[in-house]
Amino acid sequence: MARLLIFAGLTAVLAYVSREPLRLPRSHGFVRFFAWECIVGLVLLNFVGLRLWFADPFSVHQLISWALLVGSTVPAVPGMVQLLVQGKPSAARPADPSLFDFEKTTRLVTTGTYRYIRHPLYGSLLLLAWGVYWKRPSWVGTVLAIAATALLVATAKAEEEENLKYFGAEYRAYQQTTRMFIPHLF
Repeated sequence: MARLLIFAGLTAVLAYVSREPLRLPRSHGFVRFFAWECIVGLVLLNFVGLRLWFADPFSVHQLISWALLVGSTVPAVPGMVQLLVQGKPSAARPADPSLFDFEKTTRLVTTGTYRYIRHPLYGSLLLLAWGVYWKRPSWVGTVLAIAATALLVATAKAEEEENLKYFGAEYRAYQQTTRMFIPHLF
């Protein structure tokens, strides 16, 4: 019961934060909301106390989990910094209520992490989702992790359409030189 109440509370927070994108079903923020919901579901499903998260630390599932969880910080931190510094977010960008302030970039970022992958922040969320999943694999967790993956891919594709509209040919050329989430693969 407590987990259900926590899930409802977190859903309310995410819905509030995503209130503008949720009014725009074709925006990347609309789909991203549901990816976040799957990740919250995974965390609540697999969090039954800190002892479980640290139990049997050298088991295969724990090693996979920690590698993914720690790895999830690698694309996120520099990716966010690069968006803020190099992307030059500006409120002067044409109005798009589906974008958070840090997403209102006026320059295409193609260096650093973005030199290798187009979506380091969503890649980070993918690693987070699967890292949480491996803490305590289950059928329900498998469904949530696969759903989160599909929703994050859909989010990235929707964002790419938005980027093509804003950055045009520059973004199309950038797409030809990078992958979405995994350098040189996908």
